[in-house]
Amino acid sequence: MMRTLLYVPIIHTSADLGSLAEAVQKRGAANMGKEAWVKHLGIIDGFWDAIARYFDSIDVSGMKIYQDGMVADGEIGEKIVKEGVRLGSKNYELVSGFLKAGAVLIKTEDVELVKAEHEHISAMTRDQSRARKLLAYGKYKQAKDRLLKQRDAYIAKRIDETLNDGEKGILFIGAYHNVKTKLKADIDIVEVKDTEKIRKYQTLLPFAEKHRKELSALSDYLVSQAGAV
Repeated sequence: MMRTLLYVPIIHTSADLGSLAEAVQKRGAANMGKEAWVKHLGIIDGFWDAIARYFDSIDVSGMKIYQDGMVADGEIGEKIVKEGVRLGSKNYELVSGFLKAGAVLIKTEDVELVKAEHEHISAMTRDQSRARKLLAYGKYKQAKDRLLKQRDAYIAKRIDETLNDGEKGILFIGAYHNVKTKLKADIDIVEVKDTEKIRKYQTLLPFAEKHRKELSALSDYLVSQAGAV
């Protein structure tokens, strides 16, 4: 029997970033301008509202939940979800609702790989000299692709190990990840949103003035109704 995975490429909100949130907010507003940054935040909210509406009509009871950055399951995993909800994460609000409806949270990531990436990003956002920031950025650039590939391979392995014949799962994963190509052929992948369009939106965002028309179309797509199963 085929296994089914609802594949949800995501855009992280500030609430998902924990201790990095404030620095990312400041950097975003400084790079894009306050007005454009506020508009972007509104689009992200609309994106998550569209994802939530998609799942309104789906019975998630018994489904396996795989989450970007989720390094534990059981009691610890549920505490992580509750903390995300407390911070205002729309992603974790959805996951929390799924768990209450009978879905099962699965440890998705290797804690050491997630920690390594977090440390690189944290080093870039610390209040320090420009030279140190550039050094931190260079180190992250060197490690980024390797860490992403390692994380994707680990996530795909976890899905293969835990999603049994005939079962359905939901994967919430950052759009720059490439887990899809690493999944086994007997897993039927249903993309809830087009990963490539979300990647393109994020890639063009820093150059909003130059790509205003294309970004407008992509923004409309992000907040539109997500696809049907």
